[in-house]
Amino acid sequence: MHAPVKPAAADPVPAPRGTGLKLALRLAWRDLRGGLRGFGVFIACLALGVMAIAAVSSASRGLSEGLGREGRRILGGDAAFSLIHREPTPEERAFLERHGTVSTIATLRGMANAGEKGAALVEIKAVDGSYPTIGELRSDPAGSAAELLAARDGVYGGIADPVLFGRLDLKPGDIVQIGSARVQLRASLVSEPDKIAAGVGFGPRLLLSQEALRASDLLQPGSLVRWTARVTLPENASSDAALDQLLADAAREQAQAGWEIRSRSNAAPNFQRNVERFTQFLTLVGLTALLVGGVGVANAVRRFVEAKKLDFATLKALGATGGKVVTIHLAEVMLVAAFGIAIGLALGAAAPFALAYALADSLPLPFEATLAPGELGIAALYGLLTALVFAIIPLGRAHDVPVSALFRDQIEPDRRRPRWIYLAIFGAALAGLGGVALGFAYERRIALIYIGVAGAVFLLLRLIAWGLMALARRTPRPRRPSLRMALANIYRPGALTPSLVLSLGLGVALLSALAFIDVSLSRQLTQSLPKTAPSFFFLDIPNAQAGAFDEFLARQRPGAAVERVPMMRGRITSLNGVPAEQIKASEQMAWVLEGDRGITYAATMPEGSRLASGEWWPADYKGEPLVSFDARAIEGLGLKLGDTLTVNVLGRNITARVSNFRNIEWRSLGINFVMVFSPNTFAGAPHTNLATVTVTDAASPTGDAALMRQLAIAFPAVTAVRVKDALEAVNVIVAQLASAIRGASSLAIVASLLVLAGALAAGQRARLYDAMILKTLGATRRFILSSYALEYAGIGVVSALFGLVAGAAAGWGVVTQVMKIEFVPDPTGAILAATAAVAVTVMFGLIGTLQILSKAPASHLRNL
Repeated sequence: MHAPVKPAAADPVPAPRGTGLKLALRLAWRDLRGGLRGFGVFIACLALGVMAIAAVSSASRGLSEGLGREGRRILGGDAAFSLIHREPTPEERAFLERHGTVSTIATLRGMANAGEKGAALVEIKAVDGSYPTIGELRSDPAGSAAELLAARDGVYGGIADPVLFGRLDLKPGDIVQIGSARVQLRASLVSEPDKIAAGVGFGPRLLLSQEALRASDLLQPGSLVRWTARVTLPENASSDAALDQLLADAAREQAQAGWEIRSRSNAAPNFQRNVERFTQFLTLVGLTALLVGGVGVANAVRRFVEAKKLDFATLKALGATGGKVVTIHLAEVMLVAAFGIAIGLALGAAAPFALAYALADSLPLPFEATLAPGELGIAALYGLLTALVFAIIPLGRAHDVPVSALFRDQIEPDRRRPRWIYLAIFGAALAGLGGVALGFAYERRIALIYIGVAGAVFLLLRLIAWGLMALARRTPRPRRPSLRMALANIYRPGALTPSLVLSLGLGVALLSALAFIDVSLSRQLTQSLPKTAPSFFFLDIPNAQAGAFDEFLARQRPGAAVERVPMMRGRITSLNGVPAEQIKASEQMAWVLEGDRGITYAATMPEGSRLASGEWWPADYKGEPLVSFDARAIEGLGLKLGDTLTVNVLGRNITARVSNFRNIEWRSLGINFVMVFSPNTFAGAPHTNLATVTVTDAASPTGDAALMRQLAIAFPAVTAVRVKDALEAVNVIVAQLASAIRGASSLAIVASLLVLAGALAAGQRARLYDAMILKTLGATRRFILSSYALEYAGIGVVSALFGLVAGAAAGWGVVTQVMKIEFVPDPTGAILAATAAVAVTVMFGLIGTLQILSKAPASHLRNL
């Protein structure tokens, strides 16, 4: 017998190379080799948002590093010790000289009198012979400060901002009067190394020697002059440890001096803080562009899923699990996202270098472009999390759909919810996105508000889309066919309503918010001003000349209302015995503890104030020093009636008890102070006066220029600040801020347009199917266009109405809570923006429809 013949073993089926994620990536990469068609909006949205975040954070990093690296130059030394009203005493200067080389500057406001050409307010900086100890002073014509400022034949030298030359029609070599001193303007100021540390002034800069300042007689008891001593440590002892030792010795040995101290590590703290705040704002604007673009990502992924239905069915028919199908195509989507993010990172990283190159000669900041890997990594993380948040749900829906249902989905989309694992991934990615925004925020309160508002807006837009679809479903059918079809299209399976409402609603909300912010900014300092605002503020009025000054104003401005009060400068050193630097103040009141503040004393409550709590002291009060405080300090500083505060005035620490709180009407622009003391607090202390003049009659014997010229002659020590000029200076800053906001927000607007175009493109296949069937059944081009136009217009109007309301709310929040100015409810700009957005929606939709209608039905029906 023959042994039974065993059947030949079948050839083994080769297993796919690689498993799990490796296989998914390989298949995804293979699929992408066919091109990125359909991902244009996806890539553009991610690149735009990531670019905005990367550019802002990289530029901020370069600026912050520049401030840190150039701290000594900005400060003029390793440490700066500032005093108001007085120079350092010989003992205080000796203490500083024990630690290093000392140079001093004095800053104050004054009047430059050019005779018949007029007078102008100037910001005086009086320097010693060693200026500048660090950095370079640039002037035109060039020369050293000592040479240009030296006295020649009794005339002192000056270096002036070009603005002063233009304002008074002067040229180099002309002479102006500064107080009692004659000053020849020998050069135009090009740049000063310590400009940032001096802050923003209301007048052009004028550099003088300290000898010229003393000869001007502007240094009167109580004059508002700030003396700053800069200490440069020896080269062999300039370490951070030596600097820390200097600051510690100053706090211990000179505690009563009342110095405001800065070091090279925080040379311009207010400027740095503003940079960080504005960086956070621009980062949130970039994140808004990214989130708006996320809607485009979701639309693109839905379109991708729809186009890949046959691939899904084939993979499942060959035995692939639903999880494997989702993993492969999620890998494909994230690879595309990585490509878009890489484009955004490249553009964002290049932006600081382009900025440095373009503004190399005009940028007044110590900015040096640099690659910032950490900031670029954060921007990339924002992009990846956004892509995952908006892609996982559309992809996850394909997990449990059977092959047959995938084919049927050509007609009716599957509505089942994704598995919990995809919902969990969505939740984790969303939480990660919020965590990144919160974790890297300068002010977490603002970030929390932003996260809450963004989440609420997305949820509301989704609810509005559902509500609109439900309303359209229940609305009685109109007799007009095109209107009936438009109504049906709003709630039909696979309708564009959710995508259009989301993209258009976000875009209109952003445009409306910008319009409300813009009109509030532009009108805040013009139309919103009180009709009785003062025309002039007068500073440094000597006590001995107060009566003569009142008579002068009565002659120059007969019938005008004049208010005059004593004024000093003081710095809060402690509250209830707690040092000011240890107090955690609210954002709205932190400025009160930063540097010196104007203070006064009064027997009666100032005009423009009303008592909020407590009692005002009697006119003849003689007890312990009392103080009246701005009522905002109750919450902002945690103060309450009976608490104590200590202020340093003229080198003396004075402690007073809080007697009452006042509500202050700051918008009146009248004289008012955060702190008003009882008259006995400063009995006998040298001080000057502050006055305002309010013209009630439009007719006046002389113009403002003549008044300032006569004032400079009669009272050379008095400084006049024209309210109009001060407001114009502030308006310049406000206009620059508004331009920056509009420029940054334009990225989000571009993202909205991309998303809108993407949303309409995502529905192109369904529109093509409908149009071909309708044309086959005899529908005219006019009928099809009118029905689609009505559909787009209906969705657009509802979305625009929501956007107007949401934009007004967002604008109100930014204006009142962040900018702290009055909200102007003028909807004109917002309505125009909403109307334009609806028109663009209809136009985009009809352009796509016209392209469809231009094709013959036969060729398309064969491929549907």
